[in-house]
Amino acid sequence: MIGDLFAETMNTVVGITGASGIVYGVRLLEKLPPTKTVIVSDDAEKIARLELGISRKDIRELADSYYGNDDMYSPLASGSVRFDSFVIAPCSTSTMSKIAAGIADNLITRIASVALKERRKLVLLLRETPLSTIHLSNMERLSQAGAIIMPASPAFYPRPRSVDEMVDFVVGRVLDELGIDNDLYARWKGVTPSTRSRGSRRTRR
Repeated sequence: MIGDLFAETMNTVVGITGASGIVYGVRLLEKLPPTKTVIVSDDAEKIARLELGISRKDIRELADSYYGNDDMYSPLASGSVRFDSFVIAPCSTSTMSKIAAGIADNLITRIASVALKERRKLVLLLRETPLSTIHLSNMERLSQAGAIIMPASPAFYPRPRSVDEMVDFVVGRVLDELGIDNDLYARWKGVTPSTRSRGSRRTRR
C-alpha cells in the first residue's frame, strides 16, 4: 500500500530539524500539494513549541503521513521506495554537516543520503548566520553532490509588510525549486526606463 501511495502521486518529504525558523517547514507543509510526508526531530519539536506554540501532533496533521526520526525501518529509508524530493526546512548546520560527511544516523539524514545516491532532488533550507569555514566547505561539498543549498534569505524588493510575507517569499522560492506553481510572493518584473534612477536597487551594489 505504501509503495502504491508513493508511486501514483507526486510525493514530497519534509524534514524539520532543530534550527530556528520552524515556521518555514510548517508553511511549506501548508502549501505543498499531496502527497506530503513529514519527519520532525526531537529538537525541532522543542523549538516549535518555543517559537510557534505548536506541538509535534499539530505539525503531523499538516501532512498525509508521518514517521519518527528514529524510525530507520520506514519505507523511506530504502532507495527502492520512490519519492520526488526531500526538503529539510529548516536545516540545522549539524544536520547539513552530517549529510556532507555521509552520516545517516537518523531517518532525516538517511533520506538525504538516499536522495543523493538516487539522484533525487534534495533541498536544504539553512537557517544560520554567520557561517564558519567548515559550514561553507560542507555546503560546497553538498552542492557538488547535487543538493540545492538555500539560505533562508527573504528579498525586500516586494516591500514585505509582515514577517508572514517574508516567510512566504522563502517558501515560495522552495516551491519554485520543486517545480510547484505558486503565488506566495511578488516576482521581480524589472524597472521601466521612466522609473529608473541613479539610486535604483540595480545600481547600488
